[in-house]
Amino acid sequence: QNEALKREKGRLAESLADIAHQLRTPLTSVNLILSLLENTTEENERQALLREIESLFVQMDWLLTALLKIARLDAGIVVFQNNQVAVNTLVNAALRPLLIPLELHNMTWQVTLPQGMTISGDAGWLAEALQNILKNCLESAGDHGKIDITGKETPLFAEIAIHDSGKGFSQADLPHLFDRFYRGKNTSSSGYGIGLALCKMIITQQGGSIIAKNHPEGGALFVIRFPK
Repeated sequence: QNEALKREKGRLAESLADIAHQLRTPLTSVNLILSLLENTTEENERQALLREIESLFVQMDWLLTALLKIARLDAGIVVFQNNQVAVNTLVNAALRPLLIPLELHNMTWQVTLPQGMTISGDAGWLAEALQNILKNCLESAGDHGKIDITGKETPLFAEIAIHDSGKGFSQADLPHLFDRFYRGKNTSSSGYGIGLALCKMIITQQGGSIIAKNHPEGGALFVIRFPK
């Protein structure tokens, strides 16, 4: 028990160090912009700088929330519900917060799922995992891109596949896509490399699996499976 407590404290210390390290960059940017504001009198420029500060605070809020969730998962203190979840409802919940960004980028999306398809797990956490994948696909596919979400069921597993029309992954990135704080060559400059790591933790700790690879027709492909 003492050994387990030491390990838990060690993981918490690492998580806190990660939070401090990852917050340093946006905080530095905020300080720089505040300095510019002091010397700016032109109203349009001031408004642009204030919007940039607001954007950075939104990023920091998301970053802190994600890192604290990872810390809770690391410590093993998350209790997942184990219910039958309708996959159609799950996908809609994951898509809902992204509808405006998808429309702003003139992106199309298509959902093709077997009628009545379900998986066992915690609906709230699973929706968050799917949303992190969809965010990655949105950034990858970009303007006028497309995202396809499909599902299938076999006697052994239920599968959700998400395919985007972006550039896909470089071969060097493929082994590290779910590593914490890893940022690949095609990652946006605003990314922190924790969304996919959090996604994998949520799925695997509920008995599922996730892989990412390049689709034969181009773009990224994420495949999630849960045993029946």
